[in-house]
Amino acid sequence: MTKAHELDVRRFDAVLFDLDGVVTKTARVHAAAWKKLFDGYLERKSIREGKPFLPFDAQTDYREYVDGKPRHEGVKSFLESRAITLHYGDPGDDPSAETICGLGNRKNDYFREALKEMGVETFASSVAFVHEAKRRGLKTAIVSSSKNCGAVLEAAGLTDLFDVKVDGQDMARGHLKGKPAPDIFVRAASLLEIAPERTVIVEDALAGVEAGRSGSFGLVVGVDRVGQGDALVRHGADLVVSDLAELAFGNGGSP
Repeated sequence: MTKAHELDVRRFDAVLFDLDGVVTKTARVHAAAWKKLFDGYLERKSIREGKPFLPFDAQTDYREYVDGKPRHEGVKSFLESRAITLHYGDPGDDPSAETICGLGNRKNDYFREALKEMGVETFASSVAFVHEAKRRGLKTAIVSSSKNCGAVLEAAGLTDLFDVKVDGQDMARGHLKGKPAPDIFVRAASLLEIAPERTVIVEDALAGVEAGRSGSFGLVVGVDRVGQGDALVRHGADLVVSDLAELAFGNGGSP
C-alpha cells in the first residue's frame, strides 16, 4: 500500500490510539452485541404497543449513535433517535432492568459472549505502526470508552504494547466525560506528560475525531474502515486514511 501521508516526528511526542476499529477488529463484535440488544428490546416494545418493528441497523445506527461512546451513552443516544425515553437508572442495574443502565449492562453481557465466540483479531498494520512510533521515540497510549478494553487487549496479546491505557474503568473512577468530550484523551496525554498540541490522535469513530478536535490536539487522524471519510473530516479529522499502512514517519514535510 502506498504511503500517502508523512508524520513529521519533530512535531509530535506521542500518539494516542482508539482500540476498536483502529487496533483491534472488535467493531463487528460490538455491532453484533448492540444489534442483539436493541432488536430484542425494540421487538418486545413493538409487540406491547402494537406498532411496526424497525430493527437496529448494525452499519448506519452503529456508526451514528453508539460507536466510540461510553456504553450507557450509546444506549441513550440510539433510543433518543427513535424518540424513546427511559429512566437512566443506576450503573449497577441488573441487565434485565428496562433502564438505560440496565440495557447497557445487558449489552455488555452480550459483548462478552460474542467475544468468546468470535475472538479478537488485530489490524497488523496498526500494530506495526505502534511499534514504529515507539522505535522513533514517541510515547503511545490506548484510549477507549470500553470497560472491556483490558480484556480485549489481553485476548489479542497486546497488553504490553502501549505505555499508557485509559479506558471506561478510568472514566468511571475519574468521573471523566465520554467522547465526543476530549476528557479521556486529555487524561492519556497528561499521564504521558505530553502537551495536547504535541500529540496525535488516531480514531475511526465520529465521536472520537470530534473529541480530538475539541481537545486541540496537534493532529487528528481518521481511519476510514467503512466509507465515512467525508463525515470523519466534518467531525474533526485533519486527514483520513483507510489503513495505518498509509502513514509513514519522516523528518520534514507536512502530513
